[in-house]
Amino acid sequence: MDSADVSPDAHLGDGTSVWHLAQVREQAVLGENCIVGRGAYVGTGVRMGDNCKLQNYALVYEPAVLEDGVFVGPAVVFTNDYFPRAVEPDGTLKRGDDWEAVGVTCRTGSSIGARSVCVAPVTIGRWALVAAGSVVTKDVPDFALVAGVPARRIRWVGRAGVPLEAGDAPNTWVCPKTGETYIEDHESLTEAPK
Repeated sequence: MDSADVSPDAHLGDGTSVWHLAQVREQAVLGENCIVGRGAYVGTGVRMGDNCKLQNYALVYEPAVLEDGVFVGPAVVFTNDYFPRAVEPDGTLKRGDDWEAVGVTCRTGSSIGARSVCVAPVTIGRWALVAAGSVVTKDVPDFALVAGVPARRIRWVGRAGVPLEAGDAPNTWVCPKTGETYIEDHESLTEAPK
């Protein structure tokens, strides 16, 4: 789009689209078939895999890493500073090199709901789901559904994003949409062998 601001030093994969008023900064790498929604921000050096979606006004600050198939909902914010300050203790303005950037990592297929905040450094596990309005302050396990402030696991979800139901065998969970089976072991969930 003509009103988007895409750095000539950014790399956009085939089929990737950037909508009105979005900004993609220098050295950002976006994979194939990604969608960057209206007003979204992709920071310097952010890396995105294939088939990612950033909804309107999502703010993905460097050095975030999004693997394939990640969904970032409207107005989500990924932070990148342990101790943010505009000035030094003596009142002088801080510069861009006066701090150490830390990032959010989103593993394959994970989804971050609208208006959530992910406080770096955290990792959102594979196929995990962060409920809208959550504040994520610690790592989220694969297949976890987390919600709240701070976010806590409230359910398990499968690849389809649907909450899982208890299976017939102990410590097993089944996706009501796909029929896939998962095995729980000490606060972690893995796909059952096929």
